[in-house]
Amino acid sequence: MPISSENDARLDLLNSLLTTPHRQLNQVAETHKFIIEIDPLFYGHLAVWYQNNGEVRDHQEVFAAYLLTGDLSEHREAGFVLLQNLPPYQVARVVSFMKQYCQKLPRCARTAVKHYLRTREREPAFFDKAALRGRKALKQLYASLHIKPSGRADAILFKKNPPDDSLAFALKQLAKANSPVEQARLIVAHKIPYTIAVGAVKKITPTVLVALINAMSPMELINNLKSLKARGALAHPDVKVLIDAKLEQAQKSGRVSAYKAAVAAKAAQVDADTAAKLAQVTEAQVKKHGKIHRSTALLIDKSASMESAIEVGKQIAALISGVTEADLFVYAFDTMPYAIKSKGQTLRDWEIAFQHIKAGGATSVGCPLEMMRKHNQVAEQIIIVTDEGENSAPYFAGAYANYQKTLNIKSHVIIVRIGRYASNQVEQSLKREQIAVDTFTFSGDYYSLPNLVPLLCQPSRLDLLMEIMAIPLPTRASQLKRDQTF
Repeated sequence: MPISSENDARLDLLNSLLTTPHRQLNQVAETHKFIIEIDPLFYGHLAVWYQNNGEVRDHQEVFAAYLLTGDLSEHREAGFVLLQNLPPYQVARVVSFMKQYCQKLPRCARTAVKHYLRTREREPAFFDKAALRGRKALKQLYASLHIKPSGRADAILFKKNPPDDSLAFALKQLAKANSPVEQARLIVAHKIPYTIAVGAVKKITPTVLVALINAMSPMELINNLKSLKARGALAHPDVKVLIDAKLEQAQKSGRVSAYKAAVAAKAAQVDADTAAKLAQVTEAQVKKHGKIHRSTALLIDKSASMESAIEVGKQIAALISGVTEADLFVYAFDTMPYAIKSKGQTLRDWEIAFQHIKAGGATSVGCPLEMMRKHNQVAEQIIIVTDEGENSAPYFAGAYANYQKTLNIKSHVIIVRIGRYASNQVEQSLKREQIAVDTFTFSGDYYSLPNLVPLLCQPSRLDLLMEIMAIPLPTRASQLKRDQTF
């Protein structure tokens, strides 16, 4: 990976946070490896910051793996703590990554996994939930690391003879039950997860649906909204009331992905009322990443073959409009600018605002900025969604110089690079003029987009880097103390 300086490497890693590798950890491993070699202190703090602020599981797993296999004792301590907060399937993936890509599994990593398993074994209810959701992963951890399971864990995972007070036993009883009332009682009493229960119950009645939704976490409900709709949940008035209440809870939940609700609304093709509630969930979760206090311009490339840029632009507009406390200017452009105004802040509102914007034409990235200059629209930061294939005047670097001179402002430029054949033309033209620019290559799904918000909330990239460095690294002693009171 050709990187010219340590500062570039830090920004390159932040750039990679916008990628979603779809469980192909090797796609982010190289960047992680490089940064931990040249700036290990920054890497450790970034790992902790990302666990609290990041959305992409692949990065969380790679952070934990490289910390546990690192040379610094502080890293190994932090890796020990980060691992304890992951679900079983992610812990199994961390172990596999260490073996395959790090080519080692140090004793501290095995100790961290052993502590992870023993902590869950001590609390039967905690272990049962983990075993029900991550049975295969837990078996893999015990077997691959030669960790002897407790008697209860052995009976549930390996002997297939779960004790009568276990969730696994309750699931067997659920599969045998024929009465909807008995099925509902078992689901509620044992809080059997939706995805597990629907496999055990042959016919999902309204009574069973009520029980399932009561037992669901807000995140589970959002994840399974399409399935619930297919089973008639949204059409049943009493069940719909429960769904709405659960979506209200999702706004305050700390375990709901900021973008999951928006994706669920589109995938399930829900009614307008449910879509609005899902939009409120997304907005509430995005706000947890911070608020944007700087005036912002969002410039979206609509030139030929830029359908993807238009779609990503809508998503970004919906994300940031709800957390922006200053002016927000949105333009689509080819060789002329199109001002986009929305009547609301939801994705649906922005889809309506963009309904007549179609991809086509040549590309002048500077034309919307020239329009803003003529209308005295001051933006302290400028986001450009483009493939950077600029081929018509006014070019962005020149337009930026005129904009800066006329409005007496030095705007921070952020390029969201998109497209299979994207170039770095605009980025390089700005760097030649010593204009501050950060570039993020978007190459994954939309769950990673909320990572933009913390970057836009800071007065500058330096402020963000300082915020990351100010986060203390957790220690094993602090984790052990917490586990003793668990």
